[in-house]
Amino acid sequence: MNVLGTGAFGVVYLAKHMETSKYYAMKMLEKEKIVKFKQIEHSYYEKKILCGLNFPFCVYMKYFFKDNVYLYYILPFIPGGEMFSQLRKMGKFEEMSSKFYAAQVILALEYLHACELVYRDLKPENILIDRNGYIKLTDFGFCKLIRGRTWTLCGTPEYLAPEIILSKGYGLTVDWWSLGILLFEMSAGYPPFYASDPMRIYEKIVSGKYRTPTHFSTELKDLITRILQIDTTRRFGNLKNGVLDFKMHKFFKDIDWDGLLSNRMTAPFLPKIRTAGDTSYFENYDEEKIKESPICLYEEEFADF
Repeated sequence: MNVLGTGAFGVVYLAKHMETSKYYAMKMLEKEKIVKFKQIEHSYYEKKILCGLNFPFCVYMKYFFKDNVYLYYILPFIPGGEMFSQLRKMGKFEEMSSKFYAAQVILALEYLHACELVYRDLKPENILIDRNGYIKLTDFGFCKLIRGRTWTLCGTPEYLAPEIILSKGYGLTVDWWSLGILLFEMSAGYPPFYASDPMRIYEKIVSGKYRTPTHFSTELKDLITRILQIDTTRRFGNLKNGVLDFKMHKFFKDIDWDGLLSNRMTAPFLPKIRTAGDTSYFENYDEEKIKESPICLYEEEFADF
């Protein structure tokens, strides 16, 4: 079996449906690890969110089941691989590409926020590229339904908003901050706040000082400045016009938002997919040994799954 990705609690495999011969991404979560790291509620939550998602730029749950050792989430197989791999291969994206991907992320976040969901894990590793060159957000492990504020410290160091680091209690605006980081990283090839030690990264984020590469256009610089605002009352996405501030910004002037939603815009990169189960756009991972057990482990904990 081909491994598409690995995480703290399990592995994602390429799987084929026996009856329809369709390919899927099968996320296998080890019950023992979920219990050990106190993530039981989290796994139920992610399942619930994936089952409820219905948007062109987000993955969703096709099937789910469990056995004695694992929980299984069956998701669409997105053959273009992670944006992260593409970004590393190219070094950085042309602004037109960054714009194309960022616009879809904006629409995906707009959808999630309308559902009162905060995503909290935006980064190139969690953005997949489909066969048409469009994106799909994946990994909803940190996604949470919030009305008002939440305090959990979670996410990837370079992408954390200052209010998460400062334990101030935060809302949906943290996703807009990470959009600013993503836009910067796609266009520069590295994130704006960078250090080998996470504590140094946090200091830089909280200070809000970063240097913009000279090749950034005036429009891109202006947009990033408006997003990477430490003061959330001044941050794009959180002002009275909400998401319209992005859509009306001159950086996005050549984006046809409706055309984007219905896949009518030409993608800057089209993966060359040779067969339905082609995994050539994914990293090569060592095969994990699949565990077995004659008895059902943690039956009580996962009784309602």
